[in-house]
Amino acid sequence: MDEQVSYTTEEIARLLKVSKLTVYDLIKKGDLPAYRVGKQMRVDHYDLETYKQRAKNGMIRENNNAINIRDLQSGVQPGPASSDRALQPGKSGVMPAANPLHTDPSAVSPEFVHAAYARPEEILRNTGTMQPVTQEAVPPPINNQTIVITGQDTSLDLLARYMEKDNRYRPLRSFAGSMDSLVSMYMGNSDIVSTHLFDGDSGEYNLPYIRKILVSCPFTLINLASRQAGIYVQRGNPRRIQGWSDLSQPGLTVVNREKGAGARVLLDEQLRLHKIRPSTVRGYNNEETSHIAVAARIAAGQADAGVGSERAATMVGVEFIPLVTERYDLVVLNKPDNAEWIALLKRILQSVEFKQELQAIGGYDLSRTGEILYESVF
Repeated sequence: MDEQVSYTTEEIARLLKVSKLTVYDLIKKGDLPAYRVGKQMRVDHYDLETYKQRAKNGMIRENNNAINIRDLQSGVQPGPASSDRALQPGKSGVMPAANPLHTDPSAVSPEFVHAAYARPEEILRNTGTMQPVTQEAVPPPINNQTIVITGQDTSLDLLARYMEKDNRYRPLRSFAGSMDSLVSMYMGNSDIVSTHLFDGDSGEYNLPYIRKILVSCPFTLINLASRQAGIYVQRGNPRRIQGWSDLSQPGLTVVNREKGAGARVLLDEQLRLHKIRPSTVRGYNNEETSHIAVAARIAAGQADAGVGSERAATMVGVEFIPLVTERYDLVVLNKPDNAEWIALLKRILQSVEFKQELQAIGGYDLSRTGEILYESVF
């Protein structure tokens, strides 16, 4: 029965068509009763329906579709401008479409991942399955300061868990590509953002883009990890793809990432450097919003090639051609109010415990993890 069903915060966000950050704030304010089961927050069906009815009756002040995370934190009633920004699909703080692969891989349930990897074509379907939970309810902890961590990699979920151990801070996760993450920081909507943006002219990662987007904003750039990036191909590599220039083969079909994603920027820069016009690449406008979804399309025979990181290829079961070592970095703004939690972030990244857990995930080079790559003053 529906009354026995409970939902995760991701499912609530999809059902209400709001960001997951908005759901967390509703829980924090007590508008939406929730409880913790293990590491996961749950909301019962009855409580969700009660909240919806209260909203329809005008008993809740905000229109939740129009709440921006910073408006929520400051208690400011959002106006039309912030409402438009909060509702843009695919932007920071807004959960993507209902397909569970249109999020970071860690957002997909282990049961779904196991089934999907056994049958790659199943990854492309939207399951929407929700199971009842009967464990004892535990009230969610409420910490003092919210830290919004924006990016798509699984390593950021691990980082959020480590920051949560310090009861002074309450980390929230927001999923966005590298470019959108930096824009989110510039707009004041994110505290820690991840980026892996390749600049073809300099051969440098991240700094050229950060300096252009975070204009006159003092920042610190810290390495989180390095990882192999390259091209996914079908098993046996029937197209005999060896490098970027092979993407110009007649009849070859690619699957791309969304605009602003680091993998999309890498492909665009390599096509430019190899003098290949995107309009000549079949499938260039076919987009997915995660490495796993790109690899799954190839495993299902719907494309010949796509760009991403090595770990997703291993998980899905396609072949991987490594072509570059990309630097996956974190950016924080150097403001006096941030100094205390930035010091905590540095300690976490440089700790043996964190590095051991990150190493266990697989696919990362941690030789520079925690290294300060650039730091500008206030």
